[in-house]
Amino acid sequence: MDKKSDTAGRRRAVRIAIIVTVALAVVIAGVGTLIGILNGSSRAVALAAAGTDAVQSVSAGGVVDFQPTSEPDAGRVEGLPAAALAQDYPKLLPLGSLAPDFDLASATGQRIRLSSFRGRTVLVEFFATWCPHCQAEAPHLKRIMASLPETRYTMLQVNVDSEDAASILAFDHYYGVTTPALLDPGVTAGSFYHQGATGPVTRQYKVGVFPTFYIIDPKGRIAWRADHEQPDALLLAKLRNAAGS
Repeated sequence: MDKKSDTAGRRRAVRIAIIVTVALAVVIAGVGTLIGILNGSSRAVALAAAGTDAVQSVSAGGVVDFQPTSEPDAGRVEGLPAAALAQDYPKLLPLGSLAPDFDLASATGQRIRLSSFRGRTVLVEFFATWCPHCQAEAPHLKRIMASLPETRYTMLQVNVDSEDAASILAFDHYYGVTTPALLDPGVTAGSFYHQGATGPVTRQYKVGVFPTFYIIDPKGRIAWRADHEQPDALLLAKLRNAAGS
């Protein structure tokens, strides 16, 4: 082989090497991006789905274990008669007013707009995963909503303290909650163990105590609202009254 051919061959080899190197870099970058996704929301979904007694979840601080919290008075109200907590809540939005619309992302990445549920009665719960009263309510709310036809009733959870999707998915998996859980991010993120900042929807609904409930009638108006834990019988009665049944 003459020198000219040898030089051309080397140049081709160099070009091929460069192309292969660039291609490998692109592949590695793509894999890195995929790993990043898996370590973010997709991994959170996988961990929340696979968890058992202590559900693991990805948060800003790494992998954490969800554990319920407790307070002496948590879980004592749900079994009381409907009339046990009859009271007014003047700090919340007024009865009969049009419920402020919102459009929030769910923990699974869907966009949920309140007004899209016109024609149904909607129970909106403002909650935090670290709140023992919200934890106590979770299985009761699941049973209440399971007893009502999905074609006429919907429940939405709105997180009150800027927790991430992983945190909320872990909570919902732990308690077997399947209703949409919505992110309402504020300036400071919350977690399983501490309170964060409230988001704009939480503030618009004048939420100051967790949980806070609003029942929205099929025309989009506030039929009932209350804060703290509530008797199952009262929630069920108010939902049926709002639906006109």
